[in-house]
Amino acid sequence: MDAKHWKDQVVDLLYWRDLQRTGVVFGASLFLLLALNACSIISVLSYISLALLSVTISFRIYKGILQAVQKSEDGHPFKMYLDQDVTVPAETVQNYADATLEHVNAAVKELRRLFLVEDLVDSLKFAVLMWILTYVGSLFNGLTILIIVHVAAFSWPVIYEKHQTQIDHYYGLVNNQIKEVMKKVQAMMPGTKPKKE
Repeated sequence: MDAKHWKDQVVDLLYWRDLQRTGVVFGASLFLLLALNACSIISVLSYISLALLSVTISFRIYKGILQAVQKSEDGHPFKMYLDQDVTVPAETVQNYADATLEHVNAAVKELRRLFLVEDLVDSLKFAVLMWILTYVGSLFNGLTILIIVHVAAFSWPVIYEKHQTQIDHYYGLVNNQIKEVMKKVQAMMPGTKPKKE
């Protein structure tokens, strides 16, 4: 599958185009995150593996008994899945590794620019963001934030799609206010020039 196909599938999931499929993905992933919040990752993986093994072993025994009673030669109930090729092609791994490397390099360059104060205003914005995150970090752990982001990812696109006009209007007002404040701050700081748009 190409990258565009994957993006289309993710968009369909986030916009709840197929309610049943999105519900299963959202519910299962939220359950996993909540389980990780309550137990260690080793325990969660062990419990999920045990539950899956219980289902597959029970089904295999059930089919074996059914075959013995009916004297049929159906074979292994999971033969279709055992015969499938599950190896990941090297070119797929290479494509994802290249894309990931691109993002990592861009992030490293941006962090270098911010930490070495190439642009004073951008570095100050980053400092304010980090300062705010210290308070967020004292209130929530990383997994709780991940759960909030997960729920927001599945709810925000639908909310935005239904109320796009109002959201865009208020976003524009807030954005204009922030730009005005940033211009005033830049004007008061010595040695900085306001950016031209």
